[in-house]
Amino acid sequence: MEIRTISLRLPEHLMTELAKEAKVRRITKSRLIRESLEQALHKRRPRRDVSAYDLARDVIGSLKGLHEDLAVDPKYMEGFGE
Repeated sequence: MEIRTISLRLPEHLMTELAKEAKVRRITKSRLIRESLEQALHKRRPRRDVSAYDLARDVIGSLKGLHEDLAVDPKYMEGFGE
């Protein structure tokens, strides 16, 4: 396996946490970053089919002022499907 180099800029608080964790585990910061990256990349959620509900759940119930009996009152169905 070929090892390649990458440059990474981190905020100070992450550098501090990285150094502390590497010291506690007695490994290099590079190794800790590699392990963390591998773990994060392999932890992806399994892909699943998306339902119509999944796509619309953030807007369901957001329409205000509609009559409550739209689904059962025949007068609202006049001309539907023509």
